Amino acid sequence: MELTSIFEVVRIKQEIREVSETFAFGRITSPQEAQNLAASFIADEDREVFLVLMLNTKNEVVGLHKAHVGSLNASVVHPRDVMKCAILNNAASIIVSHQHPSGDSTPSREDIEVTKRLVEAGKIIGIEVLDHIIVSYKGNHYSLKEHGKM
Repeated sequence: MELTSIFEVVRIKQEIREVSETFAFGRITSPQEAQNLAASFIADEDREVFLVLMLNTKNEVVGLHKAHVGSLNASVVHPRDVMKCAILNNAASIIVSHQHPSGDSTPSREDIEVTKRLVEAGKIIGIEVLDHIIVSYKGNHYSLKEHGKM
């Protein structure tokens, strides 16, 4: 019998690349607060950016992650990319957000579908998806939770 090397991952560490004073936002208590935080990071982008707000058990923001940068009118994000950052940051729950460069925050069919997939993935691994908020440079937002779309 031949012995082979066995490698075990002992520690996974999240690398912090951006630090912002806005990050001291604290606790999210409403869709409006989540929208304000997300908008401060992505509302004026010229392409769709998918942002993940990671929260602890007290709904305090423990991390922000730009999970995907798409094109002018689409961002195809995969649940594994969203949940990976949530797991690495020990998030209890997440709020996802993306912006529509057109300024119209009405969700597309794809926005609703990706939300359903994220909620499903979150249930499986134990990280609740609290909301999906679409923001725009015009200052308007659309909460899928508030409109019963999730």
